[in-house]
Amino acid sequence: MRNFLFIYSLGLLLLSSCATGRPVPADYKKDVLLRTNYGDMVLRLSDLTPQHRDNFIRLVKKRYYNGVLFHRVIRNFMIQSGDPDSRHAPGGKPLGEGGPAYTVPAEFNKQLFHRKGALAAAREGDAVNPEKASSGSQFYIVQGKVWTNGGLDTLEAKRLNGRTIPASYREAYTTIGGTPHLDQNYTVFGQLVTGYNVLDKIAASSTSKGKDHDRPIWNVRIIKAKMVKR
Repeated sequence: MRNFLFIYSLGLLLLSSCATGRPVPADYKKDVLLRTNYGDMVLRLSDLTPQHRDNFIRLVKKRYYNGVLFHRVIRNFMIQSGDPDSRHAPGGKPLGEGGPAYTVPAEFNKQLFHRKGALAAAREGDAVNPEKASSGSQFYIVQGKVWTNGGLDTLEAKRLNGRTIPASYREAYTTIGGTPHLDQNYTVFGQLVTGYNVLDKIAASSTSKGKDHDRPIWNVRIIKAKMVKR
């Protein structure tokens, strides 16, 4: 059994290498701390999405996220970050196109869904990205809203093209909330552990209506991202 686990872990590292161009040191018993000017958030990465997990760890260790903004914020929906071009972007500049020169293959898993606090990967739209591959660096954290069962029924009928929302998802969406229409379309690869108050505070930011649409008027910045013990 130990040999099997070793071979399996090695396979995950090789998969990660394909996505990012280099292997990632195994560091799977730690969480990710995002220290922002609005407070701290701690994220736990999922072992069910090894390529996304390893890619995120590699970028955190390279200090890739230090100084980047939450450049897209939509109340009752999500907060988005990971664009390196946002670091020194002047006010009014549209953001969201920056990132490394690779994507990460989609890793949809039915155990992971867009409940409040879900960590997921941003991506290009279906028209240019039919395989739904993820951005190499941009991510979002779900705030969402609390749904009623009637609201979820309507969503199923009008927007989900025959996809039904499982009972376990419904329980979460009708209690803590989330964004169910994104399920199985964007890869969820982690979950917020602490800092829900910070998530809500950032999501409540006043945002631009200009060319830099949905960018907070006052910069919301990741001061530092680092691995921390659980």
